[in-house]
Amino acid sequence: MVPNQTVDKAVAYITCDGKLLVFDHPGIPETGTQVPAGAIAPGEPPAEAAMREAFEETGLTSLVMRRFLGERAFDIAPFGRDEIYHRYFFHLEYEDDSPDRWRHFEEQPYDGGEPVEFELY
Repeated sequence: MVPNQTVDKAVAYITCDGKLLVFDHPGIPETGTQVPAGAIAPGEPPAEAAMREAFEETGLTSLVMRRFLGERAFDIAPFGRDEIYHRYFFHLEYEDDSPDRWRHFEEQPYDGGEPVEFELY
């Protein structure tokens, strides 16, 4: 990896009826509970990346961008990687009915790997 490479990601905090949507990866408990997030493609605006990642990881289509929450860059060299993580944070709202809990698969992950399962609630 290139020294001090910057890794840009968009993070989507999705609310529905005042509740925050989160997910777990079944079978990989060490990843912990998360919110939708992912890599920003070259030339892709961060807000578009947040909307794309939210759809890819949840399957939800009635998402509305509410606002940009901020951004933060931090050096993760102390954790053994010579990278700068640059994160863009957004609030999205789901404006339809959703089940209390459901599973969704991201069929084509950005890294080209196998489909990724999400248990959302």
